[in-house]
Amino acid sequence: MTITHASFVTLPVSDQDRALSFYTELLGFEVTADRAMPQGRWLQVAPEGAQTVFTLSGPDMGGFRPGETRGIMLVTTDVDADCARLAAAGVSVQGPDDLPWGRMASFQDPDGNGLMLLTEKEGF
Repeated sequence: MTITHASFVTLPVSDQDRALSFYTELLGFEVTADRAMPQGRWLQVAPEGAQTVFTLSGPDMGGFRPGETRGIMLVTTDVDADCARLAAAGVSVQGPDDLPWGRMASFQDPDGNGLMLLTEKEGF
């Protein structure tokens, strides 16, 4: 096998503009693609410098259903500060909690897709 990385992860959303605002303005992601396609708008975002991007898939793209994605882990250098920022913006955050591999919290995007934040424990 010669796989080097994942290209994109699909996040089904009901409103691409609302999702775009959440991922760029609140999470600080950058737009990597935004173009019209025959099936609908192809919209991708990612943290700065990331190899893997997130496709914010609208209702007519691929039959995905908003709110069904779970387990997306986002690594951060300061989970506590990020949780405080999310909470201040009205996002419900569970945690952060200390775990053997680091300090972790979870939250959902506006469509209910499940995301996690992790500050990795040094040396783990």
